[in-house]
Amino acid sequence: AQEGTIFLDEIGDISASLQIKLLRVLEEKVIERVGDHSPISVDVRILTATNRDMEAIVREEKFREDLYFRIHVFPIHCPSLSERLDDIPLLVQNFIRKNALNTGKPVAGMSPQALEALGRYPWPGNVRELRNAIEYAFVLCKGDMIESRHLPPKILRGVSVRSAPGKVVKKTTDQRGDLVRALRKAGGNKSEAARILGVSRVTVWK
Repeated sequence: AQEGTIFLDEIGDISASLQIKLLRVLEEKVIERVGDHSPISVDVRILTATNRDMEAIVREEKFREDLYFRIHVFPIHCPSLSERLDDIPLLVQNFIRKNALNTGKPVAGMSPQALEALGRYPWPGNVRELRNAIEYAFVLCKGDMIESRHLPPKILRGVSVRSAPGKVVKKTTDQRGDLVRALRKAGGNKSEAARILGVSRVTVWK
């Protein structure tokens, strides 16, 4: 990676001994090959990633504070898929296109009902789980459109509106009026309007 970039994934899981070695490299910009004690100067840009709460594991003394501040120069937070539901239609179309090329199937899109189901699922596995769901649908889909029945059962089980205990979700035929009122009340914020209506942000977006 000399004069280039090296990507260190799952940085929050490295051992204490490796943390010390990595800190030394970052501070001194020198490495030694295994079995060789000749110092080698390095000029490398280092990118690290983790899905763990680094500040929490630093407080728990499972990760060195000096190393944490050394790698925490320019942090970038990548929100989970459940926090960016607007990305689902674009991601779905991309995965459909890739699977169509790989399988030769004539699948070209997804029904609004199936897309709505995806928008109401919490996605604990993030984008990887969404990609797997599309691959699953490709196995069952025989036509050119993925329908709700082609999606994994656990996603369909998550279709019902997730409301607070004891809360009754109002059903109405005046959907446009409800949406306009909710958007006005939320000051145009789609996420807040979705919360008011008890639907997903994708529903508001659609």
